Amino acid sequence: MGLFRKASELSVLCGAEIAILVKSPAERIFAFGHPSVETLIDRFQRGLALSPGAGTSSNGQILVREDGIRSKYEESVRRLEMERRVLKEKEMSSGGEGREFWFDEPFEGMELHELEEYVEALEELRDNVLRRLEEIEKRGLSALASSTTPSSNQLANFLINQDDDQGFWV
Repeated sequence: MGLFRKASELSVLCGAEIAILVKSPAERIFAFGHPSVETLIDRFQRGLALSPGAGTSSNGQILVREDGIRSKYEESVRRLEMERRVLKEKEMSSGGEGREFWFDEPFEGMELHELEEYVEALEELRDNVLRRLEEIEKRGLSALASSTTPSSNQLANFLINQDDDQGFWV
């Protein structure tokens, strides 16, 4: 039977102990087991599953109880739920505004050294924005100067932006 061949391959490749019982429509029982059906059924009935690391299979691989894997899974799920609750509480405490940037965080509860770092970071951000603005203005002016006949839309956009004191080239 193909099922028993696959079970045999699985036990060899993974070092699994396997017992399969199949009842045919004609009421005949077919069984496959590694190391043996009787040994595995007896162990199952008596509840003698090995604890993690307590024993090895016939080919020397360590046997692990399903309970150990399940408990690790359940612990991971508990930690995930706890992290989700903490994240949700943070969102609720921030008023649910969904702040995306560091400079959107409220500074009312900050200590002095945190406020000083915050001010330095804001000044650095301002300098970076001004530097980028200058680059955009230079590109806009050079594009306007290099173009022999700027379109009326380009010229209008340039002048509008100059009036806004932004100096963007659109």
